[in-house]
Amino acid sequence: MFKHFRLEEFNCTHTDANFMDEAFLHRLDELRAECAFPFRITSGYRDITHPSERHKEKGGTHTQGIAADIAVSNAIERMTIVKKALEMGFTGIGVASSFVHVDMRTTTPVMWTYG
Repeated sequence: MFKHFRLEEFNCTHTDANFMDEAFLHRLDELRAECAFPFRITSGYRDITHPSERHKEKGGTHTQGIAADIAVSNAIERMTIVKKALEMGFTGIGVASSFVHVDMRTTTPVMWTYG
């Protein structure tokens, strides 16, 4: 189904549920191909009961199955993911020291950093 991922990699770490959007996963698979280095997914689908989602009124992009956090081990990987994700039309990008969040939100495109 996907060249670089297994669907199980996106299971909720809290409930093991997985309602990832197939179109998003195909786009993420393309991003992985464009970056030309392995991705380790640290967070994919999150159930609304997941501790990171409980405080959100409607749940975030992870609960919609249109987001993933990708582990990075250096600045080159971080920059490559961000650059390619922007080129490919990802609409939400969050940058942390150890991961990059990408999503396909339908609201206004945003980019942020984690403190």
